[in-house]
Amino acid sequence: MPEASGPLVSLLAAVPVTVVETHHDPADAVLFPEEEAVVANAVAKRRDEFTTVRHCARTALSRIGVPPAPILPGQRGAPRWPAGVVGSMTHCDGYRAAVVARAGEVTSLGIDAEPAAPLRDPDVLKMIADETERAALAALGARYPDTPWDRLLFSAKESVYKTWFPLTGRWLGFEEARVELDPDGTFSARLLVEGPVVEGVELKVFSGQWIVRAGVTATAIVLPVTAPAAHA
Repeated sequence: MPEASGPLVSLLAAVPVTVVETHHDPADAVLFPEEEAVVANAVAKRRDEFTTVRHCARTALSRIGVPPAPILPGQRGAPRWPAGVVGSMTHCDGYRAAVVARAGEVTSLGIDAEPAAPLRDPDVLKMIADETERAALAALGARYPDTPWDRLLFSAKESVYKTWFPLTGRWLGFEEARVELDPDGTFSARLLVEGPVVEGVELKVFSGQWIVRAGVTATAIVLPVTAPAAHA
């Protein structure tokens, strides 16, 4: 089931994390009873996503020596990982992925995957991006029209939130982080609110990576324990 060279495997090959991703829902993916209760009344699509992404997560956890356990939604839906583990999960149509790491090596991480296509509703861009971000997207679109920059921005902001929340336990609105996408496959996110304090330092910038591959737009942020690149 796991794929050796999918979008996030390629994106995070040089980072001390374990990635498992798939474009299929395997027939042998199963849930713990506690997880079954969460999706007992869910439609088939939701159940498949929920089941497969946890199958990916447990496969990744096994690779770092962590035994199988339920991965239940916690506060604001964030997954509750086993002690000593940081991780993130994502899914979209035709794709599911999980990334995990030992807490001694990674402080926090966030991943997101979206279809490799422009946002369907133009009003969504107004909701997620300020004037500065929209102007930057227009400039990027003029130079690289084949890249879904608005979708990338949305995905990057999702990865920012998933990285932020385990450090703060607080909501972060789209307007509270300004993302700058670079054509080289990287991005930065400047927090416009008070940042989390990690190892005595307030983090004001998260640095991430992006890729468009195999019909998927994927973004990822990994904060190593020392987090030197994230200090403003």
